[in-house]
Amino acid sequence: MTQELTFLENVDMMFNRAASFIDMEEGLQEKIRVCNGSYIVRFGVRLRGKMQTFIGYRSVHSEHMEPTKGGIRYALDIDLNEVEALAALMTYKCALVEVPFGGSKGGLCINPNNWTVEELERITRRFAQELAKRDFISPSLNVPAPDMGTSEREMAWIADQYRRLHPTKIDAKACVTGKPVNQGGIQGRVEATGRGVQYAIQEFFRHPKEVKACRLSGDLSGKKIIIQGLGNVGYHAGKFLQEEDNAKIVCVIEHDGAIYNDDGINIEDLKQHIIKTQSVKGFAGGRYDSNGDMALTYPADILIPAVKESVINTKNVHDINVRLIVEAANGPITFHADEILNKKNVAIIPDLYANAGGVTVSYFEWVKNLSHIRFGRMQRRQQEAQHKMLLDELEKLANIKFSQPFIDKYSSGVKEIDLVRSGLEDTMRLSFQAILDKKNTHKGIKDLRTAAFVVALEKIVSSYSSAGL
Repeated sequence: MTQELTFLENVDMMFNRAASFIDMEEGLQEKIRVCNGSYIVRFGVRLRGKMQTFIGYRSVHSEHMEPTKGGIRYALDIDLNEVEALAALMTYKCALVEVPFGGSKGGLCINPNNWTVEELERITRRFAQELAKRDFISPSLNVPAPDMGTSEREMAWIADQYRRLHPTKIDAKACVTGKPVNQGGIQGRVEATGRGVQYAIQEFFRHPKEVKACRLSGDLSGKKIIIQGLGNVGYHAGKFLQEEDNAKIVCVIEHDGAIYNDDGINIEDLKQHIIKTQSVKGFAGGRYDSNGDMALTYPADILIPAVKESVINTKNVHDINVRLIVEAANGPITFHADEILNKKNVAIIPDLYANAGGVTVSYFEWVKNLSHIRFGRMQRRQQEAQHKMLLDELEKLANIKFSQPFIDKYSSGVKEIDLVRSGLEDTMRLSFQAILDKKNTHKGIKDLRTAAFVVALEKIVSSYSSAGL
């Protein structure tokens, strides 16, 4: 059996495979591949009557564009290898979807469930202070965001701590994205990654040749989907696919088992059950099985791994029984498993594209913070007036009467959430087209992941070249 690689080794192997299709000097290839720098901090916080020491990380993979961008993950098993791998993926992801950031990532070795909200706030603020002292948090140099184990709550604490350290910086709120809307965040950011997954799948199904190649047909309606992980990303992706695309979620995998229902699982009901009980066990809308790992091999059309890296590997890849895998998580398929799946004609929508919705909308939030104005504020009422005037004139000329619901819908001026969704969908559609064009025009490229890496790397090479490097 092939020995499994580390997360970083998997990312580097995928990089090397794609780099072989690009004409660039060996030295530049190595410069792009390696992580520019990593910082390990050990800091103490006095809690529960004694000093508690925590270990945190922040890695900057590439500064070909600044600021660098990437989330902060809270998990007990986080280590430097994982953080550097995630930072590398952020570089390629940002380049692919044309978000003008370099790649970065952070992590804190902590289980948030072991601490009260007040304790977690003190820990987060101290971590933010340690990072800010070395410019690993800065609107112009390094901009974190939420990741696994963190949310808009932690981002609000970090932003406030940065503002306290830099009270005269007018752009201080742009030091972090994924904040609550009332703290400088942007509408649509919470669900952005899940929404991006939905848009990625929709775009895939707009290309019948790709759909047919993986032995699927038609559109998303009725397609059977397995979701691994009903956190923020998995929940929103499943909810949108179910409610808006009429897809059928037949299996949901969580930390304590899986729920099956071939007639479809109501994602909203299951999410509320998990919030209430912290478990999928006991959910009335499906059959429970404590062996969640086996659920990855359940027969379906689409599998959406939305938790962590390396969950599909050489140990279980031969048992995978779907025709399309959408990487909502970072690195869920190992390099060797990826090769096996390609040989089996299982289509893979890769992570650096599929879960780029979060960083795309984070970019919108960062721009909003720098411009100090809500999107749509200047033009919304003007648009409403223009649309109303057009409808009134049409009614007069044609002697017709539009229905009030149509008038209300058409006359409504653009809101921030409308612009965010429009910008995200445009980004996902254009990025997929770039990936597909590369796959279809380069004889040696046979899969979407390699094509996505090549598109991203060519943009990074062009950036370095333009800078004279």
